[in-house]
Amino acid sequence: MRVEEWKKTSREGDVTTYMDKTLMCTVFRIRGSIPASNYILLPKTSTQSLGLTGRYLYLLFRPSPAKHFVVHMDIAAEEGQVIRVSFSNLFKEFKSTATWLQFPFLCGAAKGSVYESTAKTARHGLVGPAPSTVRWTCLMMDLQYILSVYLNRRHSHLKTVKLCANMSVKNMFTSDLVLDPGVSFNEAKQAGLASSLGTGPMPREMSFPVPKGGSWHDLYDYIRFPSDGAKMPFDSIQKGYPSAVSTCSPAERSPMREMSRSVNISKPVQDRVSLIQQITTPKLGSRTSRSHRSAVRIPCTDDGGVHVYAHTEDDINTHRDDSDIEEALWTKSGDTVVYPCHAIIVSMKISSGQQRFFIGHTDKVSALTFNGNSTVLASAQTGIQSVVRVWNYLKANCLAMFKTHAHSLSSLSFSYSGGVLCGVGKDGHSKTMVVVWNTLRVTKGGEVSVLAKAHTDVDIQTMKISFFDDTRMVSCGRDNVRLWRVRSGALRSCPVNLGEYHALDFTDVAFEEGHSADREPEDRTLFASSRSGHILEIDYGSVAIKNVRRLLPAQQPHSQRREKQTFGMGLGIAVNSISVSSAFCATGSEDGFLRLWPLDFSTVFLEAEHEGPVSLVSVSDDGLSVMAATTSGNLGYLDVSSRGYSTLMRSHTDGVLGFSVDGIRRRITTASCDRTVRVWDMDSMQQLYDFVSEDTPCSVAFHPSLQVFSCGSSSGLVRVFDIASAKLLAEHRQHRGEVVGLAFSPDGEFMYSAGSLGSLALYNSSQEDHHVLRVLGNVVARGTERAPDALTVSSDNRCLAFVGPSEYTVTIMAARSLDELLRVDVSILDVESTTLDSALKVCFSPASTGHLLVTTSANKILWISANTGRLLREVSKVHKHQCSSLAVSEDGRFLLTAGHNAVKVWDYSMQLHVNSQMFIGHSQPIRQVNFTPDQMAVVSVGDAIFFWDFLAHPQETGTDRCLLVLAINRYSEFGGSTVALKGPSESEVNGRLLSNGMPRRTAPLPTSPPPCLDISSIDRIGQGENRCSFFHSLFLRLLSKHSVCLSPSQSTATPELGEEGLSLKAVIGYNGNGRANMVWNPETGLFAYSCGCVVVVENLHTGSQRHWLGHTEEISCLAVTNDAQTVASAAGGSGGSRSLICIWNVQDGTCGNTISYHRGAVQALSFSRDDFFFLTVGDFTDPEVALWSTRTYQLLSRISVSGPLHDVAFCPSAASQLACVGSHGLYFCNTHTQGLDVELKVQRVCVPEEVGDVELTALCYNANSILFTGTNSGHVCAWDCNTQRCFMTWEADQGEIGVLLCRGNRLLTGSNTRRLRLWGVAAVQGMRGALVLLEQEMMLDGTVVSAAFDDVMDMGIVGTTAGTLWYINWVDNTSIRLISGHKSRVQYRVFANESHFATCGEDGSVRVWTAPNNELVVQFQVLNQSCGSACWSPVSPSKGGACVVGGYSDGTLRIFRLASSEMELKLHPHPVAVTAIQYSANGQVILSAGRDGLMAVSSPVTGLTVRLISDHKGAPITTIQCYKEFGLEGNEMWLAASADRRVSVWAADWMKDKCELLDWLTFPAPESDSLPPSLAAFSPIDPGLVVYTGYGVERELSFYSLAKKRVIKKIALSHWAMCFSLSSKGRLIAVGSKERVLKLIKSSSGRFQDFLHHSDSLQTCRFSPSGKLLFTVAYNEILLWEVRGL
Repeated sequence: MRVEEWKKTSREGDVTTYMDKTLMCTVFRIRGSIPASNYILLPKTSTQSLGLTGRYLYLLFRPSPAKHFVVHMDIAAEEGQVIRVSFSNLFKEFKSTATWLQFPFLCGAAKGSVYESTAKTARHGLVGPAPSTVRWTCLMMDLQYILSVYLNRRHSHLKTVKLCANMSVKNMFTSDLVLDPGVSFNEAKQAGLASSLGTGPMPREMSFPVPKGGSWHDLYDYIRFPSDGAKMPFDSIQKGYPSAVSTCSPAERSPMREMSRSVNISKPVQDRVSLIQQITTPKLGSRTSRSHRSAVRIPCTDDGGVHVYAHTEDDINTHRDDSDIEEALWTKSGDTVVYPCHAIIVSMKISSGQQRFFIGHTDKVSALTFNGNSTVLASAQTGIQSVVRVWNYLKANCLAMFKTHAHSLSSLSFSYSGGVLCGVGKDGHSKTMVVVWNTLRVTKGGEVSVLAKAHTDVDIQTMKISFFDDTRMVSCGRDNVRLWRVRSGALRSCPVNLGEYHALDFTDVAFEEGHSADREPEDRTLFASSRSGHILEIDYGSVAIKNVRRLLPAQQPHSQRREKQTFGMGLGIAVNSISVSSAFCATGSEDGFLRLWPLDFSTVFLEAEHEGPVSLVSVSDDGLSVMAATTSGNLGYLDVSSRGYSTLMRSHTDGVLGFSVDGIRRRITTASCDRTVRVWDMDSMQQLYDFVSEDTPCSVAFHPSLQVFSCGSSSGLVRVFDIASAKLLAEHRQHRGEVVGLAFSPDGEFMYSAGSLGSLALYNSSQEDHHVLRVLGNVVARGTERAPDALTVSSDNRCLAFVGPSEYTVTIMAARSLDELLRVDVSILDVESTTLDSALKVCFSPASTGHLLVTTSANKILWISANTGRLLREVSKVHKHQCSSLAVSEDGRFLLTAGHNAVKVWDYSMQLHVNSQMFIGHSQPIRQVNFTPDQMAVVSVGDAIFFWDFLAHPQETGTDRCLLVLAINRYSEFGGSTVALKGPSESEVNGRLLSNGMPRRTAPLPTSPPPCLDISSIDRIGQGENRCSFFHSLFLRLLSKHSVCLSPSQSTATPELGEEGLSLKAVIGYNGNGRANMVWNPETGLFAYSCGCVVVVENLHTGSQRHWLGHTEEISCLAVTNDAQTVASAAGGSGGSRSLICIWNVQDGTCGNTISYHRGAVQALSFSRDDFFFLTVGDFTDPEVALWSTRTYQLLSRISVSGPLHDVAFCPSAASQLACVGSHGLYFCNTHTQGLDVELKVQRVCVPEEVGDVELTALCYNANSILFTGTNSGHVCAWDCNTQRCFMTWEADQGEIGVLLCRGNRLLTGSNTRRLRLWGVAAVQGMRGALVLLEQEMMLDGTVVSAAFDDVMDMGIVGTTAGTLWYINWVDNTSIRLISGHKSRVQYRVFANESHFATCGEDGSVRVWTAPNNELVVQFQVLNQSCGSACWSPVSPSKGGACVVGGYSDGTLRIFRLASSEMELKLHPHPVAVTAIQYSANGQVILSAGRDGLMAVSSPVTGLTVRLISDHKGAPITTIQCYKEFGLEGNEMWLAASADRRVSVWAADWMKDKCELLDWLTFPAPESDSLPPSLAAFSPIDPGLVVYTGYGVERELSFYSLAKKRVIKKIALSHWAMCFSLSSKGRLIAVGSKERVLKLIKSSSGRFQDFLHHSDSLQTCRFSPSGKLLFTVAYNEILLWEVRGL
């Protein structure tokens, strides 16, 4: 539209037109002091729409000088939402909600002006009024990109635009072309720009005039968003400038967001990646002048909201507040950081997050220090009498503990040798005192003695012992830097002459790097940092200043900028910490920057910006990593080589007031004094959401089933948040004081809140608005001391209890109505007491006990009958201080209390000899403690968030049994109260998770092992520092919640031989999780492989299978003898048992022998060439080689090595020689036989230096005593076995080589790059460096994990991690799939008929198979999605018209036609993941359900959603089933079951668009957060019966009659059902459980049999339509059974 034609606009306020001299045309001018009152709105009303569908918006405008402007755009998304996108130079930072994006706009300026030069390089303070030289601007905004990246929405059209004061505007339009305003039509024609290429020149009526010979870019600004590189502030709209950095794709040049967040939710640290291109930094030079240069900031990966910049040259200048320096240390190896969390010291592996704990301090740890080789650690705690502890770091036990004469010990320093320890603190008169101890004999059990001590009036901020002399120290503080020396038992010091710098406040000192004895101390340089930004270089020998540099801010904001700057202008940036390596110096400053400098401080070459001031920096010994800690509680490190930043820790910045756990989604929400509510993932301990409040949140509560939590604040507000949509659902102000209690009823129907001034409110939480049902005043005891858990609700949803109306009474009310049921006066229960006893906290025990527990001010716990109010029992002297929180376990066996800094666990019945155990770790009072909903962990909060493993005995074994083991599993923090990354549990080390949440063990792979818990050192921790040693049953161990793998159930009824109701017919798939778990002998035709815990022996000619059953765990590897008569298989143990090795007779398939020896999994198996010996290798948890006799399978010899082993092989030419490879090199072994004794002798050989720091991962021999080894870097080394020397290496691949195989002069390599390569190695036979020839190469579908070939390497079989076994023929260069399987978890399996079935998996694939040969017919793959459900159309596949439909995690349905092998239709009826899907009986509609409980009825012809059913909203649907012809002709019946134990039954006639609810079933159950699924199905024998199973009071199958409206029959189950299926033949029911039990039940008699052939939890079982076959699925194992009947 031209300005003259803007008649369909609405104008408000001061809007005029004028002739612009620059553009030589009429333009609009919008002026006014209030932008919202002076604007142009297009179109005239907001109810109309512009309907502009172009992707790019072009706005031609000029901001008014020295003024602010605002532009609002309403953009319609395809999802139906209208998103408001605003930009303005009023906005200082980017903000976002689900419907509004606000971008700051940085105005450009005229070329050559001061503003223009500074805008190119500024980082801060540019947002503000437009400069006086602001120019006409062409702004291009990518609307599609903005909606897609920031809100995950799809752009539809531009609806309205509102242009607000102050600005001039010429025109605007949208286009799908990227137009260049600086190119004329003629220039575009010559350059070949065309609209067909998506680009072109600007249309004439939209262009700016350019004088002849002039340049468009000299006169006007062209701003694109997204720009060519991210600028500061982030997500801002500003002019781009030429850079040496190449432009990036849109995905690379803007912050990546995975989901939208509300405006009051600050993003988690790890969700932002920012690329900064340019920065101006003043060059350090003379003191009279400073030059300004620009330095290119190279884009670097970053993490945790830390922005990493790389500088080509230039400098930066820097300040810091007076704050305590938090302690954090690197170990000598540089792979671990050590830091304090209040009273606990944490050692964390940076690669895995694995944590170790040093427990013993009783107050906050204030100082840490290592000796030179990180073997001895010293720590000090705060307090009146500071305690110093010296630890053996490797064993984590305390060597010595001694009190000091000082309190508030603030600094510790070890000498390099560890023989001297120095500390700084205050004496009784608050005078600074320095103490030096002799720790030379502490590692040998000796005493620690005081060498010297001194009092001083000078301030000491930090003090360090020099690494070159144990008797020399250096300190710094306010107004001083001093050198110290111990001589003749006296400690003396001399100050450094600071001259004009004597008034500086020094913060840190660091010595010049280099620990060499040949250098004199006088050669050392000492660096000292200060709050004013000065860095002093001090000559240690002459005690004089060598050089002084000052770090100043790069620039001031526009409003404060001058044309010239001098050296002394402004405040410097406070440097809080300094650390020096041999190559560079690192500084941490108050402006939040970690900077790396050369040692001459000539330029900044790398810097990382943090969210808060950097309080500590430390360079690792190898100089490759720099650690940074901030005052906001973050800890991370910068990888110097890759320029990547990793955040190790995030935290609350103040005390934690309360928490609540979502047991279903395993999340925890915490409320803190720092005015934030944070939601964390309990498994990864990553922060998911951060809700910021203007008032202090006091208490939080999760809804028991929905993704909703409520928060009560100090102002009396109660807010309810929906986490999924990041939306505020409700806000109520029913309380005038602080909210001291907040709770949901266990069924989620009601919510309760209590205020500190006595009010109590009841809300209806079944409705989204959580409206108020009733408010009572003066019923709750006044005060805030009972927060955050002043309310408790009974587990049967009947009663609510609290302290009130007075502090001496406890009231029990009806939970649904707040009618008073009972009032108990606790002050009169103790008639002998002379003082009135008041109640503090209340807690219901499980409803079955009928108890209410009350803690009192007299330090008692009272057991009160919840029905009568009678006192049943009491316990005195619960804690030294008053009990602040209590909780009862779900089974009523344990009681948890918190008092002051300790957690106690009690036997609930109080019948043991010792009834409680105490656990320390907190340094401040605990605010709240509770069990997690799964009862497997305990959470306590106060100064930090502690996660404890709850290791209670499952059943009583006697009166002296161990009460419980609490183990610190993961906890918070750095700095304030925080949540830290947990160390990986043993299950995560050994495997991935089972489908039921328990660990799924991973078979060993040829790679560096992940860090594992050192159990030996862990046990010693408990022995060394047990604060509660008076309890004989207390063990303090560091274990993880999933440290014990779920074992197969012991309570099973397996059938007698010959009486089985099921027989295993086929196993579909191959276990790509193993290694060398496939064997093939080309001479005998033996072909065997593993799938789960089954060894499958398959005839390659007929496809028939035999199954060797003997393992209960996943098989990791196989081996076959050279005569192919014996096969060995190995599987890991369960529940702490040892691994099991089975020896199989190939002829009859019997298990002749078993071996159970290795504690962990088995890494490799091998038979000797003569088959006399058998070798087994343990995994990294037990790196041991065991030699066995194949005649008796008795252990002959064993050796242990220090590092993990990956592969082993016998020499084919010498039976006594063998070799192993591992992380520490190559081991040549020889067997020496003396009579019946056999001894293994080992010689370790290191990897050649030219290969680098690698691990050997695979090996194989050739026939001429040459050994080939592969590495994790892709190299192959050739070794002479006689001289044990490597004579040749070459790079065979780019990735880790896991398989090596040699036949004659040909060598096969297989790697994790999916490549299979065949090498000619004939030239290697001379054992001299020669050329090898790459003969052939193939690319497979996954990492190669197993291979077997014939003697000439012409053909063979190869297995990959994708679950595929390939037949390889090198002669024809062909590969054929022999066995196919799912790589990831199989989500669903469904029959079409007896000849076809389909499976779908987490990898997004839908696979169609044929029976009975079980071959894969076709695979439909959808990338980046998970397929959770699938079903067949009613048409039989054999007729050619069959379709299979899959439901995906993005809410889509995809219909695939079998005949064409193509996708026929894509539907999108759900906004969330699809959980169930089913064709109607006649195939007229598709019924589908999402995770949100909404069900959709869609047409498979048009793709339209014809009906939405919301009856189950809020609970995921687990089952949908349709049944043909029930009642009237043409009708059908269908049902849906949801996770909340509700089943709906419907009658439908889809042709008439009828669907009516027939019945609604609700099955009661006790409250729990770890629920098995709710499952329902029509009986195929009698469709009037609905069979249901789910969580309830009992484990059972219920038969519900639709006619009689009641349950008419029940069948008891031994385990909770995870899946079940009803057969149309023989009244059989198959039930699968997470205990791996497949149960076959005859419904008429109740007779059953159990089958234990799966290695994982069963998630699917399904009878074929005829009932003759049964399929079961556990993770990716698919078993086909033939049904014989019961």
